[in-house]
Amino acid sequence: RIKEHIADKAKLPILIFPEGTCINNTSVMMFKKGSFEVGGTIHPVAIKYEPRFADPFWDSTKHSMVSYIFNMLTSWAVVCNVWYLPPMVKEEEEDAVHFADRVKAAIAARGGMAVLPWDGGLKRKKVKESFKEEQQRKYCQIV
Repeated sequence: RIKEHIADKAKLPILIFPEGTCINNTSVMMFKKGSFEVGGTIHPVAIKYEPRFADPFWDSTKHSMVSYIFNMLTSWAVVCNVWYLPPMVKEEEEDAVHFADRVKAAIAARGGMAVLPWDGGLKRKKVKESFKEEQQRKYCQIV
């Protein structure tokens, strides 16, 4: 459906958040590759909240939704910096994953955030034992 939409030049652009979740304003997580597989031009936007007046990050392990909404509605202001980056297109020999990583790196660099190689699933699930063991083996080889 996205391919059909972007093929019709009379239609407005689509706004997609490829992380698929919200994070604490310090980094950019792995992008879902679907929106980078369809072709077309990507217009990256870096958004970083200014937590001086209110912190819009909701840590669901510490605050209920009701208390979060109350804090947001009663905060003095929610301020964020928004940077519109130059349009990006998938290069000829580039696959969707590498294109998504390139866009993610550009957004993170402009917003002054770290690039994370994992997705938001770690917020809700424990790390697989096999992944931990693999990382431990790599660390042992280094040491």
